[in-house]
Amino acid sequence: MDPTDIARWQFAITTVYHFLFVPITIGLSAIIAGYEITWLRTRDERWLRLTKFFGKLFLINFAIGVVTGIVQEFQFGMNWSDYSRFVGDVFGAPLAIEGLLAFFLESTFLGLWIFGWDRLPAKLHAACIVLVHVGTLFSAYFILAANSWMQHPVGYAFNPHTGRAEMNDFAAVLFNKVQLVTFPHVVLSAYLTGAAFVVGIALWHLRRARTDEDRAVYRPAVRTGAWIVLVAALGVVVSGDLQGKVMTEVQPMKMAAAEGLYATEAPAAFSVFQLGTLDGRHETFSVKIPDLLSFLATGTTDGEVKGIDDLRATYRATYGADPGATYYSPGDYTPVIPLTYWTFRLMIGLGMAGMAVAAWVLWVTRRGRTPQGRAVLAAAIALPFLPLLANSFGWIFTELGRQPWAVFGLMTTEHSVSPGLTTTEAWISLLTLTAVYGVLAVVEVRLMLTWIRKGAEELPPDVPAGADQGGDRPLAFAY
Repeated sequence: MDPTDIARWQFAITTVYHFLFVPITIGLSAIIAGYEITWLRTRDERWLRLTKFFGKLFLINFAIGVVTGIVQEFQFGMNWSDYSRFVGDVFGAPLAIEGLLAFFLESTFLGLWIFGWDRLPAKLHAACIVLVHVGTLFSAYFILAANSWMQHPVGYAFNPHTGRAEMNDFAAVLFNKVQLVTFPHVVLSAYLTGAAFVVGIALWHLRRARTDEDRAVYRPAVRTGAWIVLVAALGVVVSGDLQGKVMTEVQPMKMAAAEGLYATEAPAAFSVFQLGTLDGRHETFSVKIPDLLSFLATGTTDGEVKGIDDLRATYRATYGADPGATYYSPGDYTPVIPLTYWTFRLMIGLGMAGMAVAAWVLWVTRRGRTPQGRAVLAAAIALPFLPLLANSFGWIFTELGRQPWAVFGLMTTEHSVSPGLTTTEAWISLLTLTAVYGVLAVVEVRLMLTWIRKGAEELPPDVPAGADQGGDRPLAFAY
């Protein structure tokens, strides 16, 4: 294999793995903050038990997420130095702000939240987890600003003497049209994912609860979490629709590839399911919704959607000869069509499945009911994974659909890899990091299952929750 192919595999493995933790961190921090604020307002200990229970799971997820995220920075210098040199002037500002502002905000106030139980005033303690969540939003915004620049470069000028893209308008980078639709879509997806995580775990405990007290703890988590899933999912649908229209404007090839549309059509149908040749050019069977693709792409039911063949000719005229063929691109300015087609549908399908399961959970838990049976167990197990996988497939589609470009219209992926990277070095790096991530996966699963099984533990009867224990009490870790 070529070093570029190996470097791409490494980046794909580490990034997809790391992103498993990101939406849970964003969504769960918001829900925990909501639980603690509810406890402050009601002084109902059920909400405090839920805060501490899901707080433990949040800390495990956050810690593993931080460890796996550090690797991303080193890859840019080790495997993608030409890319880093080209985009460094643009990426430097948003990523530096993310590290210095957002991550420090998260880590500082998370530390206060962890060690501040019974030491900080209750309202100040709750404010700490709120600020942790705000930090996750800042972090997401600045990282997505950098990624959105790769999708739609703005606010820069190319310096022919240095061969670099140099930023000349920071506001344009931060408020890129792609960024303005991507950020709400990603954050709402994170809320959906975090809520599904809560519902699945709480439903599992509700099903096996033996006392009315335990059922009274887990039922609110199931119900509120399911409502958050539904509301967030509706937001994801609306923001995704807006994102699709912007994507068609700035990256029309990605929309065409998402449908496997080779010939320009007006109006264009959307295929729910399609079978065809391996390259996706000729279909043998499909189930289509008339005019839907036109609406998704243009906002009208009779809008024209450019096909792959016409776009390829346009790109050739604009950017010159086709880039060289690789395993991820057939060498004609198009991504791998079947992979782009199916990841787009898996993103949508799994997200809608999670929404349907949440609606079903609300129905079977109505009026104080405690559902039993295998269907409930299946829902509890499946629900946390459905939106999580939808998030992953959505990002795979976003990044693969841009190929062969690393920075759309400016730099192809094959020109981004470090020129001195050898095949042996790439293999060693790939295998080492994959092995380390495999070990971390075992640690993560073991810790998660251990604390999930323990459930929301009862509060110590001799220590009033949130009471001031005196100024001389030593600082103690809450868990």
